[in-house]
Amino acid sequence: MGLTLYNKKRNFEETTEPTGKVKKSVSKLVFVVQRHKASQLHYDFRLELDGVLKSWAVPKGPSMNPKDKRLAMMVEDHPYDYKDFEGTIPEGNYGAGIIEIWDKGTYSDVENSPRDEAEKKLRVGLKSGDFKIRLFGKKLQGEFVLVKLKGKDDNSWLLIKHRDEYAVDEEYNSEEQTKEDSPINKWLSENKKPSKKKNSQNQ
Repeated sequence: MGLTLYNKKRNFEETTEPTGKVKKSVSKLVFVVQRHKASQLHYDFRLELDGVLKSWAVPKGPSMNPKDKRLAMMVEDHPYDYKDFEGTIPEGNYGAGIIEIWDKGTYSDVENSPRDEAEKKLRVGLKSGDFKIRLFGKKLQGEFVLVKLKGKDDNSWLLIKHRDEYAVDEEYNSEEQTKEDSPINKWLSENKKPSKKKNSQNQ
């Protein structure tokens, strides 16, 4: 997909988001999940591949419960440096609102292969719409799969936790895994907006 669309959508004289440049991590592939208070509160799930971050918007956030099938809408590739971005995108700009990092770490194919081999498998999985990954984060750990929905919008996927030693059976709410004093929660409190924590239901 490349970074052309990312750059086209943003005015870097107004936003502090990183400019779109292809760049790779030194060793292991990285992932990040960013909680994003834009017009709707959602989570941005990003995986490094070929020098960019492949990105999906996940309205209800990731789940560690294999029974949950979280809708994930694929969006434009983001630059590698976006993995560290937190802050406020000014009103009038694309994605205006607050972004905070919810989880981050490294990832690989499910076999945790050496990087070159892992990237080959990941490219095949992404292209086929059966994108199996292993996450090494603080909140998200173990095997997941992104499955492209056939017959739907080309951007529609499902994010599903595989059954492994990290999976849980109880209800999983990403909002409950968020610090109460996070920038977004402070904004919600000050503006008297109800948090998704109170109303979230499993997808």
